[in-house]
Amino acid sequence: MTSITLFGLCAAVLIGLGVYGLIVNPQPLRKILAFNLIGSGVFLFFGMIARRGAASGLGGDPVPQALVITGIVVAFSATALAVALLLRLDAAGGPSGLDDAVDGES
Repeated sequence: MTSITLFGLCAAVLIGLGVYGLIVNPQPLRKILAFNLIGSGVFLFFGMIARRGAASGLGGDPVPQALVITGIVVAFSATALAVALLLRLDAAGGPSGLDDAVDGES
């Protein structure tokens, strides 16, 4: 098993776990975390694509590398915005679902 295959399988597992968490968990904070897991799998997949070109004797493709770096920054800021909105909704007394997540009830 080559490293490229291993990275591809890890990316598929991350995306699969993220989709499962997105579907199964009703709490919004867990949905945000599951969506981040999907994004991590996609970033790993793009990194694998960039590395595949370097492994065949060519230079590493800079376009997927640039997409991954930009995507990480955008995902971090979008996560911060989503969590801030969720906390604001919870402070306003709206149906945020954070109380259920703290109590451990499903």
